[in-house]
Amino acid sequence: MLCLVWSSTWLVIAQGLRDLPPLTSGAARFLLAALVMALVTPVLAPREGGRHPTARMVWTQGGLNFAVSYGIVYWAETRLASGLVSILWATFPIMMAAVAHWMLPAERLRPRQWRGVLVAFVGVAWLFATDVRDTGESAVFAGAVLLLSPLASAVGTTYIKARGDGYSSVRLNRNAMLVGAVMLTGLAFALEDPLQVVWPTRAILTVVYLATVGTVLTFTLYFWALRYAPAYQLSLIAYVTPALAVAGGATFADETVDLHTVGGLALVLLGVGGVLRKSPAELQREPTA
Repeated sequence: MLCLVWSSTWLVIAQGLRDLPPLTSGAARFLLAALVMALVTPVLAPREGGRHPTARMVWTQGGLNFAVSYGIVYWAETRLASGLVSILWATFPIMMAAVAHWMLPAERLRPRQWRGVLVAFVGVAWLFATDVRDTGESAVFAGAVLLLSPLASAVGTTYIKARGDGYSSVRLNRNAMLVGAVMLTGLAFALEDPLQVVWPTRAILTVVYLATVGTVLTFTLYFWALRYAPAYQLSLIAYVTPALAVAGGATFADETVDLHTVGGLALVLLGVGGVLRKSPAELQREPTA
C-alpha cells in the first residue's frame, strides 16, 4: 500500500499544479493533513505510547521534512516531469546514509556502500546529461535545486532518528505537519497570491487525496510498520516507488520514458541497493520490534 500510494503522489501533485501555484498547493495539503492528524491523534497516540516530542524535534521535522522538502518538490514539478522528479528523489536513501555517516557514529558507511553512492551518482549525472537537459534550459537548474529536497529530508530524518527514541511519532507528525503548513502558507502569501486562486474540482480532489491518503495514512502506516518490521525491509520501498511513478507518468500523463530514463533509473536503484544491502551478520542484529 505504501509503495502504491507514494508512487501515485508524484503524478497527483503534477495534476494539481495544473490549476494551483506550487506553494499554495503544498500549504493546502499540509493544512488539511494537520487538521486530520489533530482529529485522529487522541485515538492513536494512547495506543502508540511515547513521550511528547520536543519543540526542536517538531520544528526540525516540520521545517526540513515538510516545508523545505515538499516546497522544493512542488516547485520542481512545475518544471520537470513527475516521473523524472521521482527518480531524482530516489537518491534519498543515499543521502540518508551519507548524512548518517557524519551525524551518527554507529552508522559509518563501509567501502561497499560508498561504491553504491558512486553508482547512484553516475545515474543522476546520466539523467542530467540526457532527460533533464533535454527538458529545457531551466530544467538543469530545477533538477539541481530538487536534489536539495531529499537532502533536507535526510538531515531532518537523521536528527529525529538520533533523538526521537521513546517519543510519540503520531504527536510528532501532527505537530510537524502544522509547522510545515504554517511555513508553506507564509511562503505562499509572500511569493504567490493564494486568495486569488480558483479551486476547480480537480484541484480540490488532488489536495484531499494528497493530504489524507498521501500524507496522514502513509506516514501513520510507515511508523506503525517500523515498530514491527526491520528497517531494511521497509527500505525496499525505495526500489519500488520510483519505478511505479515513472510507469504512472508514462501511462496517465504521456510523460516520455526512453532508454536514457530507464538506464538512469537502473543506476540510481543499483546504487541504492549497494548502500542498503546488509551483510548476514547485520541482518541477524536487526531488531524485529
